[in-house]
Amino acid sequence: MCNLYSIRKGPAAILDLARAMRNDAGNLAPGDIWPDDAAPVVRADANGERILSRARWGMPSPAFALEGKKTDRGVTNIRNTRSPHWRRWLSAANRCLVPLTAFSEPGRNAEGRYEPVWFRLAGDDPEPLAFFAGVWTPRWTSVRKLKEGEVSADLFGFLTCEPNAEVAAVHPKAMPVILTESSELELWMTAPWEVAAELQRPLPDGSLRRFEPTDQS
Repeated sequence: MCNLYSIRKGPAAILDLARAMRNDAGNLAPGDIWPDDAAPVVRADANGERILSRARWGMPSPAFALEGKKTDRGVTNIRNTRSPHWRRWLSAANRCLVPLTAFSEPGRNAEGRYEPVWFRLAGDDPEPLAFFAGVWTPRWTSVRKLKEGEVSADLFGFLTCEPNAEVAAVHPKAMPVILTESSELELWMTAPWEVAAELQRPLPDGSLRRFEPTDQS
C-alpha cells in the first residue's frame, strides 16, 4: 500500500503535461506527501476547465470501517471499484490526476524495521513526472483528527491494481495505478467509466526502477 510519495516538479510542468489551464494551488515546494497532507491534484472545475488545485489525501471511509470510531482518517488507496461506496466517485467529474515523481512501498531493513522502498519511472530523468489515477470529492465534512474537530475539505485518493515485477518484489499485493502517456491522461479525465476502467492496470515490467532518495541530488 502506497502511503508515501513525492512530487518534485513545479506547477508549470504539471499544468503542461496534464493540459490544465489554471493554477489554483499556488507555489509547490518539492517534498514528500503523507496521508492527510494537502497535495496538488489536477481536476475539472464546475465549468469543465482543467485546473491544478489542492486536496487532502484520503477519501471518505466506508461506513463499516467507521463503526466505533470517532474519526475518519480517510482511505488513500482504492482497489475495489465495484463497491457501491466507490462507484459514486468514478464518473469523469470526480476523477483527477495526482502528480508524482516517485512513490514508496513499505519494506524492511536488515534489522527488520520499517523502511520505505522508493520507485520512479525508468529512464534518464532523475525526477520523471507521472500521475496517479485519482478520484476526488469536494467539501466533505468529517472529523479527520480529534484535535481539529469537524472540517469540510476537498479529498482525494487513487486507484491500485496488481503489482508489476519491480513492485511485487517488495509488496506483492498491489501498486498504484500510474498514468504516463498523454492518451491515458485524456482517457482518465474524460472517458466513460467502462473505458477508463481499463486503465486500472499495472505498469509493464521494467517500467520502474528502485532508488535511494539521495539519488535525486
